[in-house]
Order: sequence, then C-alpha cells, then structure tokens
Amino acid sequence: MKKLIIVLAIIVTILSINKNEDKIIIPKDSIRFRIIANSDTIDDQNLKKAIVSNLSTTITQSNNLKNINDTRTFINNNIPKFENIVDKTLKERKEDRTFHINYGKNYFPEKEYKNVIYEAGEYESLVITLGEGKGKNFWCVLFPPLCMIDEENDIEYKSLIKEVLDRYF
Repeated sequence: MKKLIIVLAIIVTILSINKNEDKIIIPKDSIRFRIIANSDTIDDQNLKKAIVSNLSTTITQSNNLKNINDTRTFINNNIPKFENIVDKTLKERKEDRTFHINYGKNYFPEKEYKNVIYEAGEYESLVITLGEGKGKNFWCVLFPPLCMIDEENDIEYKSLIKEVLDRYF
C-alpha cells in the first residue's frame, strides 16, 4: 500500500510539473514583437510567414542581449534593416503592398497561448503591419528572449520518468 501511495504521489508531482512547464509568462518589463498580416487570405498569410522567415536571422541576434536597454538599442539600430528586409521580401514576391513599422507602445489584443491568457493592452513592442493589418499575426517576445520563429511547430518537452510511469500505469 505504501508503494502505491508513493507511486501516485510521484505521478501527481510529475504531472503538475509538466503542466507548469508549458506556461510561458511574459514579464512586465518586456518587449514584444508582432507582424500583422494584411488579411487572412492564404496569400497574405504566406507573405507574413515569408517576412517572419526573412527577419529570423536578424531577430534571433537579439537572443544574446543581456538586458532590456541593450534590446532597445538593438531594435532602434536595426529598424532600417527590418524595413529593407520587409521591402525586399515584398519585391521578391512581386507584392505591391504597403507596410508600417512602429517601435513604441502598441496595442495588443487579448491572447491565449499554452493555457495562459495575456491581457489586452498597450505594450512596448516592435510591430510590423502589412497593408490594412486585418489578418492573423505572428508574435513573440524579444526581451526576455522568448522568440521561437518557427511558428508552425510546437516544441514538445518529454520527461523520461513520466514516460516510464505512463508505460506501466
């Protein structure tokens, strides 16, 4: 009976730890990043994804920055580079589309991600709006670095102990 109680306690502990690992909390002192598509058409969403992909090398350079002030400097210094990359992507795809880049306080709607609800509000952020900006968006956090540019693939964390317990119970 003692063994059963110990095993159940271990299972409950592991399951609660794994549940909490899925939650990413954005601290108040953060800088968000968002690319808003023109619309939800397949072409506009593919364009947004191409821009995310083309910006990924530059954006991931911010992952090595140690504090929020260094990240602010990085963003301000690279806005012309971001503009050039977006403009080049539009030209390569023969898209006659306007875009706007804004770094400062920008509105974010309420968002639920991995069972965490992020409240709507004005947040320090770098926002790239394509055309009318009425489509689904890509978003992540530049500081602290929580940008996983590959938005299509969720990262799955595994626990060896949990797998063994799942196999036998």
